[in-house]
Amino acid sequence: MTIGNIQFNDLPVFLAPMEDVTDIGFRLLCKRFGASMVYTEFVSAEALVRSIKSTVAKLTIRDEERPVGIQIYGRDVEAMVEAARIVEQVHPDVIDLNFGCPVKKVAGKGAGAGMLRNIPLMLDITREVVKAVRVPVTVKTRLGWDKENLVITDLAEQLQDCGISALTIHGRTRSQMYTGEADWTLIGEVKRNPRIHIPVIGNGDITTPEQARQAFEWYGVDAIMVGRATFGRPWIFKEIRDYLDGRDPDPAMDFSWKLDILEEQLRINVERIDEYRGILHTRRHLAASPIFKGIPNFRQTRIAILRAEKMDELLSILEEVRQQLGKSS
Repeated sequence: MTIGNIQFNDLPVFLAPMEDVTDIGFRLLCKRFGASMVYTEFVSAEALVRSIKSTVAKLTIRDEERPVGIQIYGRDVEAMVEAARIVEQVHPDVIDLNFGCPVKKVAGKGAGAGMLRNIPLMLDITREVVKAVRVPVTVKTRLGWDKENLVITDLAEQLQDCGISALTIHGRTRSQMYTGEADWTLIGEVKRNPRIHIPVIGNGDITTPEQARQAFEWYGVDAIMVGRATFGRPWIFKEIRDYLDGRDPDPAMDFSWKLDILEEQLRINVERIDEYRGILHTRRHLAASPIFKGIPNFRQTRIAILRAEKMDELLSILEEVRQQLGKSS
């Protein structure tokens, strides 16, 4: 599979762009464990045009995480075009247009998945951004606004006609948000359309290596994208990659090994930002990590983890968990 001039190996697995999740530290971990491509947190076009410091900071990328995409969102043609030109200056491998974010503060204002209620504007933005930059432009969107408006099969052709280099489809409507199950049948329908010649990337509910293989085998997608299942689990890419490539699970990836990775992520964030905000940035992953599930009487420890404000304190709590499990095993 190729996107622009980027050549991917068979069965590529991408890290989805997610706000407050896919910072550079997390992206580098996911890349280390086998992510075929990673994406930044999504970037507001209007904030970027206004040179808001926190937004501009999201454009920081490193060569060792390539190929990397920068995702932008907005509802104004001129702002999206200008933002794309600004993004192009930092040389991402792909500029991705976010027409899929369902949260109210984005979609409710007509951006993200809100574009699914204004397809002509979505197409205008896509067409003009493609014309404005030389970097490959891709799109991420959903099946439609709601179940009465499942527009993706026609929309995919229209977006392709605008000149995009790949299309990522999340198998839910905007109305579903992240509830219910992702419906991959329409993703497969888009992929089987003989008029579609750009890569189709499937997204939604990929949480296990087995589901990853099914997505490729049942729906024929060119790549898959993993989102929420990466929280506190950057090694999921190694688990999926090993399974897809026919390798047995790595016995070295035990609880202690995984805890080492989470502690490394904490140190990366503290060094990258500062102690307080670095801890805050890591809490989401610690709270969601599956490695703590099933530990007896863990509730109070979880509370302590989420209340810790000093790195030494947090590392001490995590090490206590390691020692307790070591004694019980």
